[in-house]
Amino acid sequence: MEASYVKESLMEWKEEILLQKKEIDDEYEKVKCDLRLYSIKFSITKQVIQSTINDEIINNIKNTYHRPYEEKFNELKQYMRELDEKRKVFQMFVEKIEKVSEDDLVAK
Repeated sequence: MEASYVKESLMEWKEEILLQKKEIDDEYEKVKCDLRLYSIKFSITKQVIQSTINDEIINNIKNTYHRPYEEKFNELKQYMRELDEKRKVFQMFVEKIEKVSEDDLVAK
């Protein structure tokens, strides 16, 4: 009786953790796409700047596009690291819950 209650409770907790992990994974994938987009935008503006000789146009491009894209890219990169850390933590929860659930102590 007690063992099945403990195991059932742990499985419910695992499902709760898995839902949170899925939300983090979904956000991670979205940020990954945004990161790719800003990487491309940043790269394009860099190429355009390198191909332009007019200083006024270069400064305008840098201020309007290049710097903001670079900032956004770096911001997204940092956020990806944070999300990746969260993913690892929630995966550890799942693995630990599974290990304890399979353990003889809980099964008895």
